[in-house]
Amino acid sequence: MSLLKKPTFRKKAAALFLTAVTAFGATHTFAASQPAAKTASEQKVSALGGKFAFTLPKGFIADPLPGGDVAQGTSGATGTMYTNPHSKTVLIVAENTLPGGLNIKDNDSVFLDESVSGFASQQREALPDFNKQSEKSLTLKGLGLRQIDFTATQGGGPTLNTSLLAGSGTHMVLIQIISRADDKTGHAALIKEILGEK
Repeated sequence: MSLLKKPTFRKKAAALFLTAVTAFGATHTFAASQPAAKTASEQKVSALGGKFAFTLPKGFIADPLPGGDVAQGTSGATGTMYTNPHSKTVLIVAENTLPGGLNIKDNDSVFLDESVSGFASQQREALPDFNKQSEKSLTLKGLGLRQIDFTATQGGGPTLNTSLLAGSGTHMVLIQIISRADDKTGHAALIKEILGEK
């Protein structure tokens, strides 16, 4: 594969991944009323072979998402939805294998930029009142991240949304944090907790 073709391939792979992983997670975003599978005071969350890990504060209930579906292109997807019944906060951690045998570095800026751009476009199409607030490039212990913050109506009400994207090797992870629009303080505190900024 020539260097000229690589960016196009990466863009297509990123688009395929995001289509798969967003469909995988979004279906279950507001299924918080279903019985919980696991509860804990604090929970360790790990993705990308431990390269991205954080401790989720107490109050969240973990509910593993169903396995991916071959027909929807999500066969390799795995994930967990965490809900906080008190704050009505939902956090989804979904990881999938990159298509086409793509293998990326821990901080592949081209891939991450294309991924976050594609993700924003998908959310804009899916959510009529999508309103992008900000976008950031971060690096945590050598792992590149893209953070996009936006507001939208989901689950019947206005929400704050922060999505984090990262990739390493043959895998990529999408972490979505969704809070009530009137819980700006709690939302910001959870983001800091996840990013280790507390």
